[in-house]
Amino acid sequence: MFTNGVFDLLHSGHVDVLTGARAEGDVLVVGVNSDASVRRLGKGEDRPVRSESERAYVLASLAAVDAVVIFDEDTPLDLVTALLPDVIVKGGDYAPDTVIGADLVLARGGRVVIVPLTPGQSTTSIIQRLRA
Repeated sequence: MFTNGVFDLLHSGHVDVLTGARAEGDVLVVGVNSDASVRRLGKGEDRPVRSESERAYVLASLAAVDAVVIFDEDTPLDLVTALLPDVIVKGGDYAPDTVIGADLVLARGGRVVIVPLTPGQSTTSIIQRLRA
């Protein structure tokens, strides 16, 4: 299984996606956007809050996660192509047809799983509350 994201300021919504992803199989690989790719995503000049190595370290310590890979590209397509996972899991802010690499996984008989969003949980909203 594979999932990816920024995972800046890890919160319960992230944990729900990771737990949901782990429930889909035996081994979960998590792709983490590098600091440079986060800045290119336009999340804000002060993002990420935590460095790529800190984010990877925290993710790697979770029981649901077997391996963490930092990727520097704007999308995880190269990573998905290299790993060829049987399942890609994303949070509920995605639809199956918008998941990068879904076509590769589906073409091999794999699945795309969308885990519902956890209400009220987002790094952006946490940062906004902290600033207030």
